[in-house]
Amino acid sequence: MMVAARQHFLNAGHYRPIADTVSRAVLAELPTNTTANYLDAGCGEGYYLRELRKAVGGEEHSLALMGLDISKWAVISAAKQATTMSEPTTATTTPWSNWVVGSNANLPVLSNTLNGLLCIFGFPVYNEFARVLKPGGILYQVDAGPDHLRELRDIIYPRVRPARASKPQQPAEFTHRSSESIFYRHTLTDASAIADLLAMTPHLYRASAEGRAKASALTTLEITVDAILSRFERH
Repeated sequence: MMVAARQHFLNAGHYRPIADTVSRAVLAELPTNTTANYLDAGCGEGYYLRELRKAVGGEEHSLALMGLDISKWAVISAAKQATTMSEPTTATTTPWSNWVVGSNANLPVLSNTLNGLLCIFGFPVYNEFARVLKPGGILYQVDAGPDHLRELRDIIYPRVRPARASKPQQPAEFTHRSSESIFYRHTLTDASAIADLLAMTPHLYRASAEGRAKASALTTLEITVDAILSRFERH
């Protein structure tokens, strides 16, 4: 259920500004005339990697991409959707490498081999991320900001804690390079999109039956998307 909801919601473009921001950040630091190795740790059904791959242009960049998720069903969905994408038009752009079932706590990746690693609304394991990244490699981490989906939370919970400003955690193995806010408002105009949003988040299981019923009765909902992209460089 969660995988299908995530696939429907993301493919509809509701979080495209997040994908675009991540892709721009990665492309700005891609090495030229060599193949860069990137992992999406907690890739889900592969949306952000597919958007990154589509964003790569020109013959100066080459990417080898790997998506990893603990959910077998998410990985199967990612692999199926990747096969439907057209192959790159430039000879230097590397096709898909792997979609793998695995845990961020024990990545099936050789040490010091990755140029970059994505962790988007996931569960970072910094010592393991540091192990697989090359020195100078970049971790691109996206976390929810304090106002993320606050309208939905106001509906499904009897009381919502006041928003608090948050700062990115400073992992011991990394240097914090920058943080960028991704903030916009977006209107969902049908009940299925609202249902998909609820189903793809932990709120589905945290909300009461009454809260879920309130959400299911909605046919339109304006949401706040509040995310933070942090860039960390491995020592």
